[in-house]
Amino acid sequence: MSLEALNTFASVGTLVVIAATAIAALAQLRHSRGGNQIVALTECREVLESEAFAAALVFVRRELPEKMNDPAIRAKILSPPLSGDLRAINIVGNFFESMGSFVKHDIIDADIACDLWGGIVETSWKSLTPVLAIMRRSAGPALWENFEYLAAVASAYTAKFPVGTYPKTTKRMAVDDVWLDADKAAGM
Repeated sequence: MSLEALNTFASVGTLVVIAATAIAALAQLRHSRGGNQIVALTECREVLESEAFAAALVFVRRELPEKMNDPAIRAKILSPPLSGDLRAINIVGNFFESMGSFVKHDIIDADIACDLWGGIVETSWKSLTPVLAIMRRSAGPALWENFEYLAAVASAYTAKFPVGTYPKTTKRMAVDDVWLDADKAAGM
């Protein structure tokens, strides 16, 4: 075998080894990203299931709309920091701001986030939009922009899948509404 042929063979061999190393590195990066996503999803789930977040969400959805009629409450919102019951606004808004950043930067896959929590994102956005409008008077449009992004992504996801994402190839399970007649009779 000539020296040129041997040199060519060694160069091709080196190229194969470098290509295999690059492929292995990419696979390892993908695996690492998947692990990071699992951690982020787990942390989000833990917050969403916490008693403190649930209480803040109840306040934002049920009590805040009525409180917004009071000019004194709107004045407090306009001049943070928020205290007392109004802290619930930041608990909910700041959480979804963080989640929106995770989605925007591909730490959490948008489809997974929307499949799991799209509904709660959209309803929270709708509940907090009047508050955000007041807060942005002084803070500017960047306030909760990641929350806004997440709500826009969730809204688009809902529009794309208006009846859910249940696989069409899988038969649905029977769901018997055994209390339907009794609830109708009770006016429910």
